[in-house]
Amino acid sequence: MSVVATTATTAITAAAVLAAGSVPLAYRAVLQRRRAAAARIDAPNKVVESRYVTIGGVEQWLQIRGEDRANPVLLVVHGGPGSPYSVFTPVLREWEKHFTVVHWDRRGAGRTLRRNGFHPEEITFERMVDDGIEVAEFLRGHLGQEKITLFAGSMGTIVGLPMVQRRPDLFHAYVGTDFYVNMVDNERTGRQETLERLRAAGNAKGVAALEALDPDPRTWDVKAWGTRMQWSMGTDPITGNGALKNLFALLLTKPDYSLGDVAAWLKGFNKTRDTMFEQFMRFDARALGLRYEVPFFLFQGASDVVTLTGPAVEFFNEVDAPQKELVLIEGASHFAAFTQPAAFLDALREVKC
Repeated sequence: MSVVATTATTAITAAAVLAAGSVPLAYRAVLQRRRAAAARIDAPNKVVESRYVTIGGVEQWLQIRGEDRANPVLLVVHGGPGSPYSVFTPVLREWEKHFTVVHWDRRGAGRTLRRNGFHPEEITFERMVDDGIEVAEFLRGHLGQEKITLFAGSMGTIVGLPMVQRRPDLFHAYVGTDFYVNMVDNERTGRQETLERLRAAGNAKGVAALEALDPDPRTWDVKAWGTRMQWSMGTDPITGNGALKNLFALLLTKPDYSLGDVAAWLKGFNKTRDTMFEQFMRFDARALGLRYEVPFFLFQGASDVVTLTGPAVEFFNEVDAPQKELVLIEGASHFAAFTQPAAFLDALREVKC
């Protein structure tokens, strides 16, 4: 997930408002109880766990939920790069009938950050790939399954692709969404396409903001990148900023989150993005190679203005894998899995992940 500092500031303000008085806090508690009731799993062979597991020498948070522990395991590798997707649990409730869905808060993110603090020297994609392989090995033993399916979203791409290339023996398949290919090319084209939308809308402020950016993203700092994100998402013809607003509403009302957990999520969101900026701006999926030893599935929003759909489809066509499938989710931009969860689940079940 690629989100900008201005949006995070809005969320921090919202959290502060909630904390400011008893009435907002009381309403938050009501919403939390409702979400908890809707998320309840009563199936006899259920698995419902939220726990720390020692991964890479530190305690990292896992949420494991499903109606039948014999179902396939879906390990969610979140984006951000520091934005755990467990906040979308209410949206994915139907998925838990067919999969054991595992959310993992990586180093520098969410409850893992809250337990261990933020250590910039540890916040590298290479370290996260190592951690991810260890998480997969843990899940395989803990849930009694020979292989699991890896589901990577947005900047989770940068972690997920090396995981399945390094240890294909651990995985049934790779499922990508909000897919990054080449970050510099993506940002260059994203800026230009956003400029075209702004010009067409007569938005002089937005045009001026993006024209002030060097057309070559290799010169950008994180603030410049945030400007591109802000205007691209704000002018998204499919969702606008609606998907982000929904994310933060879910964050603030996650049933098992205290306000301290909300604050930790937001801290990781900001600090991990800033720390990893130079790393993710160097990303090129083709540099990892195009051969995959596991089935390769790409379920992409048909009109993604953040992780652009066209380059993702081009990359998919180049991939060499024992099986591959492309599904473009209509009516979806970024966050396709969470804005169109039913269509996404249909795609998952169709390819028998």
